[in-house]
Amino acid sequence: MNAPIRKFAAVLTAAVATGGLTACVGAFNPETDPTSPVAPRVQALVDANREYPRWADFPKSLEPEPEPAQIAAQVNTLRVTGGALTGEVSRIEWTLNEDPAAFAQGVQARIDATPVAPVTQETAAEIEEFARRTRERGRAPPPVPRR
Repeated sequence: MNAPIRKFAAVLTAAVATGGLTACVGAFNPETDPTSPVAPRVQALVDANREYPRWADFPKSLEPEPEPAQIAAQVNTLRVTGGALTGEVSRIEWTLNEDPAAFAQGVQARIDATPVAPVTQETAAEIEEFARRTRERGRAPPPVPRR
C-alpha cells in the first residue's frame, strides 16, 4: 500500500529537481542589459576574456626542472627518513596494548574521579518537572473582569 506513495514521491521529487535545474540554466549564460550605460564596456570585457585563462598566460618558472637523478636522490632520502621514523616509532612504549577490560576500568576510574555538576545529575523526571513549572509560570493570567 505504501509503495505507490513512495513511487509518487520519488517521481515528484525528480520532477521538482529537474525543474529547479532547468531554472538555473539561464544563470550560466547571462546577458548584458543593453539599456545600461556601461553595457558596451561590460560586453567588451566579457568578449576579451572569454578564453581566459590559457596556459600561455601563466608565468614560466625561472628555475630549471630537476634532473631525474635529483628526483631519484630525493625519493631515496624520503625512503631512508621513513625507515628511520619507523624505527623510532617501534621503540616507543605503547600503553594501549594492554588488556581492554583493564583499560576500560582505568578510564572509568578517571571518569568517576571527576566531580559532576549537580545540574548534570538531574533525572529526566526532574527535567520534565522543571519544564512543567516553567510552562505554568509562562501561562497568561486570567482576564480581568471589565464590570
